[in-house]
Amino acid sequence: MGTAQLTRDVITLKGSAAIVSEFFCYAVNSILFQRGIYPTENFAKVKKYGLTMLICEDEKVKTFINTVTKQMGDWLETGSLERVVLVIASIASGEVLERWSFNIETDKEVTEKGVTREKPDKEIMTDIQGVMRQITSSVTFLPHLDEACTFDLLVYTPPDSKVPPLWGESDARLINNPQVVKLRSVDTKVHRVDAMVAFKYDG
Repeated sequence: MGTAQLTRDVITLKGSAAIVSEFFCYAVNSILFQRGIYPTENFAKVKKYGLTMLICEDEKVKTFINTVTKQMGDWLETGSLERVVLVIASIASGEVLERWSFNIETDKEVTEKGVTREKPDKEIMTDIQGVMRQITSSVTFLPHLDEACTFDLLVYTPPDSKVPPLWGESDARLINNPQVVKLRSVDTKVHRVDAMVAFKYDG
């Protein structure tokens, strides 16, 4: 029994990349639901991380998120994913209203020397639950989005990274003088993800 437990607690580069890219998939879906980017009826409930999560069932949205998170998984395995930003912008004006930023630090020893790290699955799950609960409670401090909005995902990698052919360059799409709220972190011991949200505040 002890050996089985030990095996589960070993985190490889590939295993960590799978955990983190899946986390992003659920986090993006949760933000889209909580911020009302698509109608409630477009989402289905699923059980994940010991929580009830919501997944957008719109085929275009699903395909887009799955394509991006799959590519992110590849970049996580090479240690070249530096940051992912979910941008929420007004459809009418194009103005950016929110930036959900996830900064990623990768353990270079793992990518360069192939070493493994150890962290209990339960602790990683607790990290993820903490961020997901903060996303859910974000409606209590974020300004109400009272206009139709759209979203995009910005992915930051080193200049020499291989980028899929259909992906385009983008500016940072920053917000002038934003309010910033730091969220919790997810740490697999291979990848550490620090989350925060910046938003336009007229108060």
